[in-house]
Amino acid sequence: MRVPVLTYHSNNVGSNDYASNDHVALAEDLARIHAAGFRIVPLSRVVAVRLGLADPASVENAVALCCDDGSWFDWHDMDHPTFGPQKGFAGILREFGAASGAPVHMTSFVIVSPAARAVLDRTCLAGRGWWTDAWWADAEREGLIAIESHSWDHNHATLPETAQRDGRRGTFRSIDTHAVADAEIRQANDWLDAHVRTPRAGLFAFPYGETNEYLLRDYLPNHSAQHRLLAAFGTDSRPVGFDSDRWNLPRYVCGHHWQSSDALVRLLGARG
Repeated sequence: MRVPVLTYHSNNVGSNDYASNDHVALAEDLARIHAAGFRIVPLSRVVAVRLGLADPASVENAVALCCDDGSWFDWHDMDHPTFGPQKGFAGILREFGAASGAPVHMTSFVIVSPAARAVLDRTCLAGRGWWTDAWWADAEREGLIAIESHSWDHNHATLPETAQRDGRRGTFRSIDTHAVADAEIRQANDWLDAHVRTPRAGLFAFPYGETNEYLLRDYLPNHSAQHRLLAAFGTDSRPVGFDSDRWNLPRYVCGHHWQSSDALVRLLGARG
């Protein structure tokens, strides 16, 4: 198994060009992925194969798609105040599926805390209520986008305080106790289980891909009965294989690991 996991951010709208607009990038990439003969499979299936719970043949010649943060633009179209109308990721996926006849799926790793998202809507977006969770249950019901955890509050630097000890902000690398890990990871899973109300795979993506030995070697593997996660993802730039660390599975990030659809095709061709 060598499956590239491709990561996008729907908040990344800095122009109407591929390099700084992940909506443009996703639409182009879907067409190139299909033309190159790759299938798109759910991220949960990749994890199941890695853990020996599914047939490796089910992910042969495949890629998986995910996106981070969970704003409205994963699901809704928007009229960007500077760059005009933008089709949401869900609309892009639906159009691709209708045109190609190919199955398509994406996993959205969402920032869970409603209070944190309300602040981030003001500090990172335009303060127009574009970071609510109203669409998450609809996404799960349709089956196009799965909802998984990107932590309670992302430990985001623009928040006045976070769930971490003493309200520390900025990096997951500083998490070093069970209580703080629970506040960021288990609390998020508890909220999603209570509010999304559909069975989830139990996946987690580290904010900024940042982690540490305590999380990887103690908290995640030794307390799974409490946090109920199946696997976690970082941002190392290689495909998921049978030798990948279950608690730090790799992902490629659009705009960082590739900046054009040609570069993506080269990346996919070199995945082995």
